[in-house]
Amino acid sequence: MEVGVAVAAALLALFVVLAVIVAVRAGRAVKRGVERTVADTRRTVEETSLRARRAVQPGPVGEIAALRLGLRESIDSTRRELEAAVPGDPGLRESLDLLNRLHDFGRQLDGELRQLEREPDKGRIADRLPEARRRAQRIRNSADSLRFAAQDRRRHSAGDDLEALSAQIEVEAGALRHWAPADEGAQGAQG
Repeated sequence: MEVGVAVAAALLALFVVLAVIVAVRAGRAVKRGVERTVADTRRTVEETSLRARRAVQPGPVGEIAALRLGLRESIDSTRRELEAAVPGDPGLRESLDLLNRLHDFGRQLDGELRQLEREPDKGRIADRLPEARRRAQRIRNSADSLRFAAQDRRRHSAGDDLEALSAQIEVEAGALRHWAPADEGAQGAQG
C-alpha cells in the first residue's frame, strides 16, 4: 500500500514538473511572438512615416527620409534574396555574413540620418547631407552587388541543371527510338 502511494506521489510530481516545463516554454514562445510582432509593427509604422515625409516634405528632410528608405529597401531585399538562396547553395552563407556586417554600417548611418531629421539647424543638415548621401550610396551599391551576384549565381546554376537534364533526356529519347522488336531480336539470335 505504501509503495502504491509512493508511486502515485512520484507520478503526480512528474506530471506537475512536466506541466510547469510546458507552461514555461509556451510562455516564452508567446513572449517571442509578441516581441517580434511589436518590432514588425514598429518598423512598419516607421517606414510609413518615412514614405510620408519623403512625399510631403521637400528639401533636406524629404531627402533624408528617401535615403533611409533606400537603405532599408536595398538591405532588406538583399537579405531576402540571400536567405532564400542559402538552403540550396550553402556557399552563399559567407555573403549573408558580409551583408550582416554591411547592415551594421547601414544601421549606424540610419541612426545618424534620424538625428539629422531632428536637427533644427538647416546649415548643419546641409553640411552633413552630402557625406551621408555618399555613404548611403556606397552601402546600397554593396548590398545591390551582393543581391545581383546571388541572382546571377542562381540563374547560372539553374541553366547548368537544365542543360544536364536536357542531355539526359536526349540520351533517353535516342535509346527509346532505337528499338528492335522482341521477335526480330530473338530470331536473329537463333539464326
